[in-house]
Amino acid sequence: MSVDVSGVDRETLVRPIQTFSKRYLAALAVGLGLIGVWLAFYLQQLQHGLIVTNLSDWGSGGGVPWGLYIGAFIWWVGIAHGGIILSAAVRLLGMDTYQPVARLAELLTIAALTCAGLFILIHVGRPDRLVTSVVPAWPTRVQWSPLMWDVTVITAYFVLTATYLALTIRYDIHRLRDRLPNLLDPLYDVLMIGYSEKEDEVVERMVWWIAFAIIIMAPLLLHGGVIPWLFALLPSMAGWAGGVQGPSFLSIALTSAVSGIIIVAAAFRTAYGWEELIPDAVFRGLSQWLGFFSLIFLWLQLQQVITGIFAAPTTLQHATEVKIATPLYWVAIGLVALAMLYAFAASLRPELFSIRTMVALSVGVLAGTLAEKVLFVVEGLQHAHFALYDGVPGAYVPSPTELSALLGTIGIVVLFFLVVSKVIPVVELHAIEDDHEEVSP
Repeated sequence: MSVDVSGVDRETLVRPIQTFSKRYLAALAVGLGLIGVWLAFYLQQLQHGLIVTNLSDWGSGGGVPWGLYIGAFIWWVGIAHGGIILSAAVRLLGMDTYQPVARLAELLTIAALTCAGLFILIHVGRPDRLVTSVVPAWPTRVQWSPLMWDVTVITAYFVLTATYLALTIRYDIHRLRDRLPNLLDPLYDVLMIGYSEKEDEVVERMVWWIAFAIIIMAPLLLHGGVIPWLFALLPSMAGWAGGVQGPSFLSIALTSAVSGIIIVAAAFRTAYGWEELIPDAVFRGLSQWLGFFSLIFLWLQLQQVITGIFAAPTTLQHATEVKIATPLYWVAIGLVALAMLYAFAASLRPELFSIRTMVALSVGVLAGTLAEKVLFVVEGLQHAHFALYDGVPGAYVPSPTELSALLGTIGIVVLFFLVVSKVIPVVELHAIEDDHEEVSP
């Protein structure tokens, strides 16, 4: 399947930069409002400490030391990794159908990585602890620190994605400079330092190799490797350990990322009348990928449940039984299954397809994958092999402080897209050019 958007002119591409609307201002107010709510709660955390959350250490407090903060961290990292994988696949595999949403996927990656890093900062309690605790211990303890491996993964992916984006936007800025706001000329001058049209072919090859590195690193080292290994290699946590965690994390990342891209692409299409620039065929293709990744996600969940309840070690069986007895887990599974069934039904009967329905189901998928990750973290801690504090009262439920942080990061993503859309084209110029060809080494 291919999509012809060559008839779209450049004015359409820069429409978000040149126009303001009431809907834009409303979205801006919503984003800033969500961030404001989080900051109000976060100031309370800075003043009183993590006691304002429902997080606590094992012992007299009951509960768990990790909760929504870490679950949301994994969720945002997954969205980021899945987003850049899609963009890299467009470049590497010649998936021209999705060229109109490739840069949106890259921008989603940067925004999501920022939010993931923010949750690490929030979870340490006070930001100064990164200096007073982490930096002095770095030389001798870095290889044992999950925090440092998390930071390393986020930094590596952020650098790759930022480099990827910076290289590709130079081409667009050079050719659209007369349509971009003069107020931002200093920024464009910095981005265009040393630019020459002779570099375009070289840049295409560089971007191809970066895309290749991203595709290779994702399953081996990033959301298919390092992040799940931080859990899967802990045999003392029955609900975490196991070789299936790598594929499971990667499937959730891809499922979440496609859902996020559908939502973002639909928002821009609706706001700026981009029916021709991002046609229905793009959303149909994305829905099919969402259905496929959802199927893999559900299959891997089934693998974990079956192996956890049939002749499993006692602690693993207990952890699995608790999971399947939790209503929220089945809500999460149901939300993903519903999106999968709709995507496959719409593939068989195209008249059933609706972008609005797909957006609504994508929101459900994001809620479901977030719930699954939070449950994964919490139940893995609550049902470990050891039982040092049997009978200690206390259970974990996300506090308003933690929920506000989730809303705040969503607000950050909204604000990020609103600001960036006024600075650079959020759809590549290549998407509307007839003469663009993929460059391979």
